[in-house]
Amino acid sequence: MMKGKALVRAVLAVTALTTALPALALEGVSSYMKDGDIDLLSILPAAPKEGDPRAEADRAIFRATRKLEGTPRWQLATSDVSEKPDYMYSAYSCAMGLELTEKQAPALTHLLETAADDASDANRAVKKKFQRQRPFKFDDGPICQSRIEVMSFDYPSGHTTHGWTWALILAELMPERASAILARGRAYGESRIVCGVHNASAVEAGRLSATLSMTRLRSSPAFQADFAAARAELSALASRSQPDAARCQSDAQTLATPVL
Repeated sequence: MMKGKALVRAVLAVTALTTALPALALEGVSSYMKDGDIDLLSILPAAPKEGDPRAEADRAIFRATRKLEGTPRWQLATSDVSEKPDYMYSAYSCAMGLELTEKQAPALTHLLETAADDASDANRAVKKKFQRQRPFKFDDGPICQSRIEVMSFDYPSGHTTHGWTWALILAELMPERASAILARGRAYGESRIVCGVHNASAVEAGRLSATLSMTRLRSSPAFQADFAAARAELSALASRSQPDAARCQSDAQTLATPVL
């Protein structure tokens, strides 16, 4: 198996011929971790219990953020419900300084989605253990998503884990834009608080969960190979279209709205 610079050179050669890497995206591994590779139950703090200070803080934050209904930040949170690759690329485009689609970047999409799915799957044992209810089960208030769509448990937030995994990988691939990418990743998680479908503690746990899972994912040879392929593909796509400046300015103003 080729490693390091040899693999990158081979990928670049293929990229130059095809302008994409569909084989790597469609035929790559379906997971970088197996069950038990990381034990989040032994690392994450326990979910807040009703009546303790963390739970009371969660309730206060939920009630306070209901005032955001109908604002541009609420509208962005509603959009951030999506986890589809094309939406994720759009969400991160201003931070990346690059417009991409799943079709344009199959190798990058494969890396991001496989890693995000692995990280989200690692949350299952924690959700099952604590079975924390969503915030709207404790207090009345509008939410920006159908209650039928959010029947699973609250802690940790899977959406936050998904979005933060994307942010961590994109920041590593584009270190010159890391600050903006990580800021958007944080905001993607906070959208779950604005939306009213996750407690603040669940969003914090989702970010921590993603960070912890990534420490394990990075040691996978398959992850390393796919990361190299994604880096080569991203380099070849660097001259693609830039995001609309007016939209980026509008999004920046919206994201400047304090959530917590």
